[in-house]
Formats: sequence, structure tokens, C-alpha cells
Amino acid sequence: MTTAQLTSKLNNNSKENANFILFSAGKLVSLLGSSIYTFTIGLYMLKITGSGLSFAATLACGLLPMVLINPFAGLMADRFNKKLLVVGMDIFSGILLVIIYLLSSMYGLNTTLIYISTFILSVFTAIFDISMEAGKPNIVSDEKLMDINAVSKIISSLCSICGPMIGGVVFAFTDMRTIIILNGISFIMSGISEMFINFRFNVKEESLEKKEINMVEDIKEGLKFLLGKKDNVTLSIYFTALNFFISLALTVPIPYIINNILKLGDKAFGLIQGAFPVGLIIGAIIINKIFDKFNYYKLIAFTSILLCVGMIIAAIPVLPFVNTANKTFFTVYYCVAEGLMGVVISFIDVPIAYILQKTIPDHIRGRVMGLLMSIVKTTAPIALILSGALINVLPPYILPILGGAMMFVVIIYISSRNEDFKLRKTQ
Repeated sequence: MTTAQLTSKLNNNSKENANFILFSAGKLVSLLGSSIYTFTIGLYMLKITGSGLSFAATLACGLLPMVLINPFAGLMADRFNKKLLVVGMDIFSGILLVIIYLLSSMYGLNTTLIYISTFILSVFTAIFDISMEAGKPNIVSDEKLMDINAVSKIISSLCSICGPMIGGVVFAFTDMRTIIILNGISFIMSGISEMFINFRFNVKEESLEKKEINMVEDIKEGLKFLLGKKDNVTLSIYFTALNFFISLALTVPIPYIINNILKLGDKAFGLIQGAFPVGLIIGAIIINKIFDKFNYYKLIAFTSILLCVGMIIAAIPVLPFVNTANKTFFTVYYCVAEGLMGVVISFIDVPIAYILQKTIPDHIRGRVMGLLMSIVKTTAPIALILSGALINVLPPYILPILGGAMMFVVIIYISSRNEDFKLRKTQ
């Protein structure tokens, strides 16, 4: 290698490392601020209204825009400058919260202001998320794509742990307006750091081509690509089924079992809830180390079966023949179960994200991922509503067992139809 080539390689490595650090810092600051805000705004709504319905309405205002806007956010990510969208959405989110702070200082922080701001903030967040996900393969080399996905998962999990903890402390010692302005500042700081990310570090030539925008045809093109490749369809089914059955079998039943059936108490519930994101972090670290040693598809299939087993195991403490008197044992039991399921889900989520980012061309990646996220975010609330309705009329162990069994059927069906996902080679 000549001196010029060595210098060029060192410069590229330096730029890539800078991109990696700036991405991580921007995501951490932005996501931690959002996590604190989401937790505290829920507490605030419950405090001023005393109504679970108002809290649910706040969540709906945050969820609905993401379902509706994701396909269009994907189109924007494909057709416009990704860096401009990422930086712009963080800056706009910060400015919005500064405006909300000023309005609440003058007129008070009422429910209408919260609903409107949450809705608009979710629109900005949807555009930011899709643009950043679509842009990941462009800010690092192919060799480091897995690393940035793993780090992204770790940051998300850390924020899900630390956000409520910090939010609870901040909410206890200050008012909601202070939290709003601090979150606004965090968004603006994140946007400033993202200005220095090079979104053209690893860009393929075809991604630079620009065509006239036709919204309907462009979104149809993304849907055609998503449904046109067998591997994409299979991964989409996996990802959608995973989110549906987790929502059906775990998200509602586990808190219900812990609080209403076993009555383990608030401290135990907090420990158990915290074990899951810890498992996600551990899983992301491990998968990043071993990823290249396994077939991606078979790894997803095998760990999905483990997740099915985990769902069924979650039902054991409330089976009719089990003695539920030992609360300490069941606290440890669910901490271990939730932690292991977190590890397993990282083993599924991170490879799926990596495969999609690698196989979808730059010029269409945003639309495809936006459509997929819309499908996922639509099915999860349906599962939550169904689970919430059934948990009151069925024995509590039914939903985890049913969800695990149905997920297992999906895995077996896909494995029988797709050679890549078979755990054993056919003779």
C-alpha cells in the first residue's frame, strides 16, 4: 500500500468514526430527552385529569401520526436530502417545545395544548426516524453497518431505562414547563451535532439520481419492492408477527399477572420492567460480536422459537396447579424471563434491520422501511386492544401460551416455505 493510499484510508476511517460518534451522541441526547418527556407528560396528564382515558388519548396522539405519516416520511427520505430532514426535524421539534413552553407560561399548560403539541411532535419524530434509519448505510461503511445498528439498539434500550427514572426524579422536583424547555434544548443540541454528520460517506451512484416526484406512484413503487422480493416479504411477516404477538402475549398480560394476580408490588414490577431493556442491551452487544459467524436467516428463525418458549414460560406462575405464595421467587423468575426475552428480541431485531438496510437500494429504502413501520405500528395497537379485552374474560395464562403457540405456527409455516429459514438442510 502506497503512502497516498494509506493516508486516504486513515482519512476515511477518521470520517467514519466521526460519523459514528456524532450519530450516537445525537441519538442519545434526542432519545433521552424524548423518553423523559413522554414519561413525565403521561404523569402530568394523570395528575391534572385523574383520567386514564386522557392518558390513552395522549398516547393515541403520539401513535396515530406515525401510522399515517411513515409512508410519506419514507418518500421524503428518498426524495430529499436526508441530512436536511434529520437536522431539520430535531431543530423543529426543539423550536416547537420552546413555543409550547412560552404559550404555557402565558396561558397555562392545558390538555388541548398537550394533544396538539404531541401530535405535531410525533409527525416530526416519524420523519426523523425514517430518515435516520434510511441514512444509516450512507454514514458508515458496509463493514460497520452492523455496529451502528447494535449501538442504536443499546442507546434506545438505555434511554428506555434511564428516561422514566430521570423523568420521575425531575417531575418530583420541578414543574412540567421546565421539563418541556429542557427537552426542547436537547432536541436543538441533537440537531446541531447532526449537522456535522456526512450522509454521503457511503453512497451508491444510483441513490444520487433524482426523478420527478409523483407521490402515489412513488409509494406504490416502494410497496411493489416490499412485496416483490420473497426475502423482504418473509422478513416483513416475521417483524410484524413478532410485534403483534409480543403485544398480545406479553405487553398487557405480564403487568396484569404481576400486579393483579401475583400482587408482587410496585418495586418488584419496576425491577421486572427494567430487566427487559437490560436484556436488549446485552443481546445487542452479543449479536454484534457473533453476527458474522451464523446464517442471518437461521439465526432469526432459531431465536424466534426461543421467544415462543419464553412467552409460554411467562404463563407458568399462574397455571392452576402452581403455588404462588413465594413472591421473591416469582420476582426473580420474571426478572430472568424478561431479561432473556430482551436478549432474544435483540437477536431478531438487529439482524432484520441489518438485512433490510443491506438489501434495499438507497433510492427506495426510505419508502420501503416507512411502509413496513406503518404496518407494524398498525398491528401492535390492534393486538393491545384485543389483549386488553380478552385478559378480563380468559384465565391469565391463556394469552401468553396462545401467543407463543401462534408465533411458533408462523415460524414453522415460513420455514417450510423458505429454504433460507430452515434450521436444518434438506437431504
